[in-house]
Amino acid sequence: MPRLSYRKALTRALTDEMTRDESVFLLGEDIRVGASNVTPGLLKRFGPDRVLDTPLSEQAFTSFATGAALAGLRPVVEFQIPSLLFLVFEQIVNHAHKFPMMTGGQCSVPVTYLVPGSGSRTGWAGQHSDHPYSLFAHVGIVTVVPATPADAYGLLASAIRHDDPVVVFAPAAALEVRDDVDFATLAPVPLGRGVVRRAGDDVTVVAVGHLVHDALAVADDLADQVSVEVFDPRTIYPFDLDGLLDSVSRTGRLVVVDDSNRSCGIAAEIITSVLERVPLVAPPRRVTRPDGAVLPFAPVLDRAVQPGREQLTAAIQLTMKDRS
Repeated sequence: MPRLSYRKALTRALTDEMTRDESVFLLGEDIRVGASNVTPGLLKRFGPDRVLDTPLSEQAFTSFATGAALAGLRPVVEFQIPSLLFLVFEQIVNHAHKFPMMTGGQCSVPVTYLVPGSGSRTGWAGQHSDHPYSLFAHVGIVTVVPATPADAYGLLASAIRHDDPVVVFAPAAALEVRDDVDFATLAPVPLGRGVVRRAGDDVTVVAVGHLVHDALAVADDLADQVSVEVFDPRTIYPFDLDGLLDSVSRTGRLVVVDDSNRSCGIAAEIITSVLERVPLVAPPRRVTRPDGAVLPFAPVLDRAVQPGREQLTAAIQLTMKDRS
């Protein structure tokens, strides 16, 4: 069975969707040369009318994508670094996201915003290492964070086909993950549906994006002590709360590991949503970046700020000792 990397899964999804639907086109900075290694070869295959290099003006080309979507096309906008989303928050949230509601459903804005390398990359420091998926979930935009190559393919394909804006965060730490994949089985993954990556009986660990792989590794390490169930939400908004409640109702314990800042992060929302509906046998815990974290340049400090396996292991062990 062939092995597929997460990064190449994104390329394959773009290729397949552009082949399937001529209204799909790409735009972004340096995408014709494949600066992010996600779009190489697409210019040659689909031509300059469907693979557009843009000027260094994110607000301008993001607005252009909104107009193209209103005119019946399906643009995919690539942002090389996640902090660029802060520049275009107005264009995505206040324009593309709200036009359908403000026109009484008379229009749709099917734009996909792809960030191939969200979160920390070694030496990218404070202005390039954000993971701001909680912001887009907060305002109600469909927000996905795939963990595996198959989901990178499937969720990006579903995002492109969706009739509303979708932000796809592809974590930098997952880009080189490789899995054995039967290409014939690659298919769109439904938005808003999570998956249990590992079944367990004692505690549910919700892991977002690349942290799914850390959670699985920790579950293996603790297998002789604790039976850990790993739940991957895949879509941050809408969140598969029913799927998570099914898991937590069986285990009675909850730990969330989330590579975004602690205050107002998705981990807090997940925990609150569960506590409102399901009694737990122990207090829930979350493993996140610190409050207001800005990742430093120095690699050792960069790693110290990010949630890791040691922190997750400690949170699971404490949860198993505690009782409400």
